[in-house]
Amino acid sequence: MNRKQLVDSIQKQTAVARSDVDKVLGSLIQQTQVAVKKGDRVSLVGFGTFERRDRKARTARNPRTGTPVKVKATKIPAFRAGQGFKDVVAGKAAAPKLTAAKSTAKSAAKASVSRASGSRVAKATAAATKSRGAATAKARPRKKR
Repeated sequence: MNRKQLVDSIQKQTAVARSDVDKVLGSLIQQTQVAVKKGDRVSLVGFGTFERRDRKARTARNPRTGTPVKVKATKIPAFRAGQGFKDVVAGKAAAPKLTAAKSTAKSAAKASVSRASGSRVAKATAAATKSRGAATAKARPRKKR
C-alpha cells in the first residue's frame, strides 16, 4: 500500500476530506522525523515506537576484494512494532474491522444532489452522442460489399 492508497482508505473510513487526510498524514510524518532527528522517541501505543540509533565507527570489508574499509559513525532511524501490532500480524489477535463511515444527513443530501445533477449530465451527454452519431452516419456513405 502506498501513500495515496492509504489516504484513500482513511478517507473512505472516516468521511473526512481527502485533502485533510493527506495534510494530517504529512504532518504526522514530518513531526515524527523532526522528533527522531533530535533524538526523541515517538511512541504510538498499539502501533509502535520510532527512535534514533547511533552506530559507532567501524571497519568493514569490501566483499569483492576483501580489503578493509573504514565506515564513519552515523545515526539511523529505527522502528519497533508494538505488542498489539505484533499480535495482529502473528494472528494471535483479530485484525481490526475496517468499516465505512456512517453517512450523516448533510453528506446524504450532497450525494442525492450530485446524483440528480449527474443523471442530467449523463442524459445530455447521451443525447449529444446519439445526434453526433446520426450526423456522422449520414455524412459517410457505407461501403458496398
